[in-house]
Amino acid sequence: MVRILHTGSRKAGEVPGTLIHIGEKHLIEPEITIIDYNDKNFQEIKAENIEETYPFRDTNDVSWINICGVHQVELIEKIGLHFGIHPLVLEDIVHTDQRPKVEFFDPYIYIVLKMLTYDEDEEELTSEQVSIILGPNFVISFQEVIGDTFDPVRERLKLSKGRIRKQGPDYLAYALLDSIIDNYFVMLEKIGEDIEELDDELLDNPTPRTIEQIHRLKKEIIFLRKFIWPLREVVSGLQREETPFIRESTAIFLKDVYDHTIQVIDTIESYRDILSTMLDLYLSTASNRMNEIMKVLTIIATIFIPLTFIAGIYGMNFENMPELGWQWGYPAVWVIMLSVAIGMIGYFRNLKWL
Repeated sequence: MVRILHTGSRKAGEVPGTLIHIGEKHLIEPEITIIDYNDKNFQEIKAENIEETYPFRDTNDVSWINICGVHQVELIEKIGLHFGIHPLVLEDIVHTDQRPKVEFFDPYIYIVLKMLTYDEDEEELTSEQVSIILGPNFVISFQEVIGDTFDPVRERLKLSKGRIRKQGPDYLAYALLDSIIDNYFVMLEKIGEDIEELDDELLDNPTPRTIEQIHRLKKEIIFLRKFIWPLREVVSGLQREETPFIRESTAIFLKDVYDHTIQVIDTIESYRDILSTMLDLYLSTASNRMNEIMKVLTIIATIFIPLTFIAGIYGMNFENMPELGWQWGYPAVWVIMLSVAIGMIGYFRNLKWL
């Protein structure tokens, strides 16, 4: 199941700005990649240490520094000191349970959001915090694990597809945001397929597994709402804020990202309503099935009540019971009992209870 609630008890009482990694440690060693480009040149470097990123702070090209493995707080502290990143921002980077948000500083913009993937083996959504620092000529992204949704962006940079190599770092930051948000549609499509399968199962033959799957999907929807609803504020803030780091030409593309965010939110709300309806339908179906069972048992009991009464009378051991000495007494009782049973069954059928 997806994990919805987290705690930050390890930070309790610490000085603000103290770097303590909170979250799962996914990697043994961090991985650092650098992509430096302009409209004519492109180079991709796999750095051996954080010091190799320092020269790219002041180049004339656009530099994208991607760091996988935020558990290495010493590394985060070093790059923060060199690029002038505030200690509280560094603290948010290593604390991997941040709410999506955007913060504006004089030398850079800080953006944090969640990258979602679907684990086919565990059949659950998994999230990874992605922090983005947008500077005057660089973008620094921080990830928890190796592997992301940025491969299409890397391919566009490498092959010089579209306008990305001709634009600045703000357009690169937009491309990364757009890649993450577009991947939400893939996650929602998967959830939509699961909902359709459950809907068919709910109508044909609901089982205890059905209610388990409904609850699992409801948890996933809550999980998505927690991280996607604030994203609307993030994109809206990037559009509204007057900052030299986002040019007017890029702000137009941010409107498209905002539209995609609204579509994702609307889809999530629709799925939420559908799952609530499915849950009510399951409970109603289970209640109706129980009522049908109780009705059948009640009818059976009602039929046997007069038969039990007759059997009880002639089961008494009194001597002065004329019917006991009658030659046709036993067949007569059977005829009476069968007549009563058949008559009651016919009556219930006439009432359409059977």
